[in-house]
Amino acid sequence: MTSSAEIRDIFLKYFENNGHTIVASSPLVPGNDPTLLFTNAGMVQFKDVFLGSDKRSYSTAVTSQRCVRAGGKHNDLENVGYTARHHTFFEMLGNFSFGDYFKKEAINYAWDFLTNTVGLPAEKLWVTVYADDDEAADIWLNDIGIDADRFARIGTSDNFWSMGDTGPCGPCSEIFYDHGPGIEGGPPGTPEQDGDRYIEIWNLVFMQYNRDEQGVMHPLPKPSVDTGMGLERLAAILQQVHNNYDIDLFQSLIKSAARLTDTDDLDNKSLRVIADHIRSCAFLIVDGVLPSNEGRGYVLRRIIRRAARHGHQLGCKQAFFYQLVSTLDELMGDAYPELRKHKDHVARVLEKEEVRFAETLEQGMRILEDSIAQMQGDTISGETLFKLYDTYGFPVDLTADIARERGLQVDEKGFEAQMKVQKKRARASSQFGTVGKKFDLGSHGPTHFKGYDDSTVESRIVAIIQDEAQIDRLDNRKRAIIVLEQTPFYGESGGQVGDIGLLANDSAKFRVEDTQKQDDVCLHIGHLRTGQLAVGDTLIAAIDEDHRRAVILNHSATHLMHAALRQILGDHVQQKGSLVDAEKLRFDFSHYQPLTSDEIERIEILVNDQVRLNLPTSAELMDMDAAKATGALALFGEKYGETVRVLKIGSDSVELCGGTHVQRTGDIGSFKIVIETGIAAGVRRIEALTGTRAIRRFIETENKLDAAAQVLKASREDLVSRVEQLYTSNRNKEKELVAYRTSVTLRRGGDLATQAVDVKGIKVLAASINGANIKTLRETVDYLKNKLGSAAVVLASSENGKVSIIAGVTKAETDRIRAGDLVNVVAELCGGKGGGRADMAQAGGNLPEKLPEALDAVVPWVESQL
Repeated sequence: MTSSAEIRDIFLKYFENNGHTIVASSPLVPGNDPTLLFTNAGMVQFKDVFLGSDKRSYSTAVTSQRCVRAGGKHNDLENVGYTARHHTFFEMLGNFSFGDYFKKEAINYAWDFLTNTVGLPAEKLWVTVYADDDEAADIWLNDIGIDADRFARIGTSDNFWSMGDTGPCGPCSEIFYDHGPGIEGGPPGTPEQDGDRYIEIWNLVFMQYNRDEQGVMHPLPKPSVDTGMGLERLAAILQQVHNNYDIDLFQSLIKSAARLTDTDDLDNKSLRVIADHIRSCAFLIVDGVLPSNEGRGYVLRRIIRRAARHGHQLGCKQAFFYQLVSTLDELMGDAYPELRKHKDHVARVLEKEEVRFAETLEQGMRILEDSIAQMQGDTISGETLFKLYDTYGFPVDLTADIARERGLQVDEKGFEAQMKVQKKRARASSQFGTVGKKFDLGSHGPTHFKGYDDSTVESRIVAIIQDEAQIDRLDNRKRAIIVLEQTPFYGESGGQVGDIGLLANDSAKFRVEDTQKQDDVCLHIGHLRTGQLAVGDTLIAAIDEDHRRAVILNHSATHLMHAALRQILGDHVQQKGSLVDAEKLRFDFSHYQPLTSDEIERIEILVNDQVRLNLPTSAELMDMDAAKATGALALFGEKYGETVRVLKIGSDSVELCGGTHVQRTGDIGSFKIVIETGIAAGVRRIEALTGTRAIRRFIETENKLDAAAQVLKASREDLVSRVEQLYTSNRNKEKELVAYRTSVTLRRGGDLATQAVDVKGIKVLAASINGANIKTLRETVDYLKNKLGSAAVVLASSENGKVSIIAGVTKAETDRIRAGDLVNVVAELCGGKGGGRADMAQAGGNLPEKLPEALDAVVPWVESQL
């Protein structure tokens, strides 16, 4: 049997032997392409090559591209595990020609590979071409000699591909494999084509036209070829199985998942879901995506939680999913070294997310089961969908999965209505404005940047923009934008803020308050101070050197800190964002837990050691392959051309960076971390100071220590022990106070027990205890439940305009009365809400004046439930 790994290798080597360059798979996060959530085809990394805006050193290429289809336009998530060929992750084998060979060669390569290299019987292969593509039809029928009975012309959009509404497009030719008469389905192009007998394995796209805005198609001067074949589909054929989940790669993962979940039935659909999902989750994390509540991170979270729910369905109550990473590494780590390199990080991220979801999974399933039991029809309401999503972290497609298993529907429109209400609230409270307008500056660029070497240059004005319109002359004090032919001003990018400074000539002065970039054009933003300026005027552009100097200290320190983080925490650390201004540096990075004091200290020492060594910095332009060979770090999600700027600081820090930096690390002076915090799941943030600002922080800290020592009447040497002594004394007094309050409350509890009302054999008590905190209320409820036997108890207290409520129900009664429902009877009347277990629940409110009325409602409500 030919393994999946061998098939991948055979494909790449076949095309390499035919003059193609093997190009590594691009990341699953497309660089600088807001139109795509994930890389979903082999051509994505070559999009700009096909459009003509990117040049490569090769004209033919071959790849095995990692792809994800989950979320966005191509979303296979809900079908995964229930069909033979739907996956969230797959590998697309493809060969490409960028104006080199065309239809004849592409068709011959495909036929030769399938029939000769991997040995598929020619009589099993069927072919379609676009209805009007006579050239491709002639090649198939006359050059290849395909039997006309296994050939069809298709006039639908399935056989015509386009990159968008405009741009490169062209006809396709698709190759199908016939699995034989034992499987239902008709040949392609027939009404029965949707069956499973004839399976598409290879799509050859011939890009020969450019469609304009009027829909007219013009022949391209250099037609190109883009092909794609699913590795999993080809493996199924070569391994003589009909279902992709029966190939070697999936079977190994399914067996591992079965062992971890203690499942005997290897055909269980939940095992297929888990085996599929570990691939997409692992490689998304490898490529820098982390679980979150928005964008790509939320898609990852949905997939992880779907896998965890299927494990739960198999009876596995503990975290298991992350343990599949080692099996995946054995299967795919050789082909994708980045997986092997980051496998421990991947496992940690998955385990943390799994454990986090487990905390709400049981609770959410109970809510869902209760909702299903109370349903009048066969549709789970939008309100329930939203509650599960908002409170218990259930993605709506996860709930839809469960509904499908029960033969139920979900009210997606009702869910969307609830989401719109939430988004409206979020927008109303947002502090942020809209993204700035993009100007038509095609004829004014690029701006030649001189700021690496010069702080002042003579330049000419090529455009002036005010009130979102281009003008010829500026003679007022309103905010304006000036575009220059060349500039020393750095436009904000890569986390570094834009320069400030002055544009001036003998008759005018323009204060630059910010510099931004639009593509390759620098926008000098500010106000005219004196005189007037016109397009074509010559002036002196001078940056504020003090501002630039402060910024570059922080930028270079950011690079040193990034290297230190990777050295101390591990190379799973990836930059997730940064802000480098004159005051401080802020750096967001991937890491799964807070940094310890020891780790922060080691990072500070390592960076300051590099500063004291006064290491040189150097920048060099090189092609991307050479840059990768140096080990240069690239910014996650950033798009780079073939030529990049590599910045080296000493021997440890090598990054792709277009920013400005110190000449030697000694210029930084000193480095001090002032904040370390989490900003999202798996993302930490550090803020730090450099130079004189770091020294000022040291002095401020020293002064505060002196002041604290004076207040505590201790020397600085004894300050820590004195604080510990006071802390211990205070904690002991707090414990004594709590014990006293508890004893008083329990005495009151004994008295309260006499106030319980018998309701059909259950002792019901609702009362308020002044001055009791939430812990005391809970302990008292437990005490009363034990004392009363069969009971439902609600205790509350109010302080500073807030109400605290605890409800408890003895376990024998929870099938009739649930504490979560009971506590909300009181909470809702007090302007709040709550929740918890069936036997104990907690709530709060902000209408203490309503508390007596709310407590009075408890007994009637219990009566109504019995």
